[in-house]
Amino acid sequence: MAEAGELDIYRSAGFGQSARRGERPAIVAVDFTHGFTDPALPTGLDASGQIAETLSLLAIARPAGIPVLFTTISYGPGEISALPWLRKSAGMAALLDGSRLVEVDGRLAPRPDEPVIVKKGASAFHGTNLAFLLAGLRVDTVIITGATTSGCVRASVVDAVQSGFDVLVPRDCVADRAQAPHEANLFDMQQKYVDVITSEEARSYLGAVAAKRSGRP
Repeated sequence: MAEAGELDIYRSAGFGQSARRGERPAIVAVDFTHGFTDPALPTGLDASGQIAETLSLLAIARPAGIPVLFTTISYGPGEISALPWLRKSAGMAALLDGSRLVEVDGRLAPRPDEPVIVKKGASAFHGTNLAFLLAGLRVDTVIITGATTSGCVRASVVDAVQSGFDVLVPRDCVADRAQAPHEANLFDMQQKYVDVITSEEARSYLGAVAAKRSGRP
């Protein structure tokens, strides 16, 4: 957690302002695939709590027609030796096309109309059609969940903001392999790019959007 003096440094520079909550949100679950959510695997971690909290958001979004999208990292054999990232993070080379590791965790059960974006790098936006899909759905606010906070979540957050979307990150819906990078990146994202909120706040926001769409008071 940041010390009070550290927060003052950011506040005096104008950081940490609030992100907008728009009327057309979407949820993007970043890399909640077995390769990341199975703690028995070298690249995996225990994300059970974060998946449960993400499911609580999907339970509101899906009936209301709020878009839900997923991402996965997946490589063909011919790509492994060509990508610098895989020389630095060699364990990621196990994420091969067609393997269980690249499948979205079954607890989240993507529906046929919920896109699964295949990516080759950290960001859900780089080299993919995610921004085009969100624009086509007229999304103005993206709620990002997933793994890992310091890696693919952060990279996706930065590119989401740079693609013109307001972004919310429920802190109990994102997971990392260690607590220190998790907390440090949540702090930095809150100051520069997004609002880091709780899943309860996210449910309240989604519930208000759902109620407005249904005409409920």
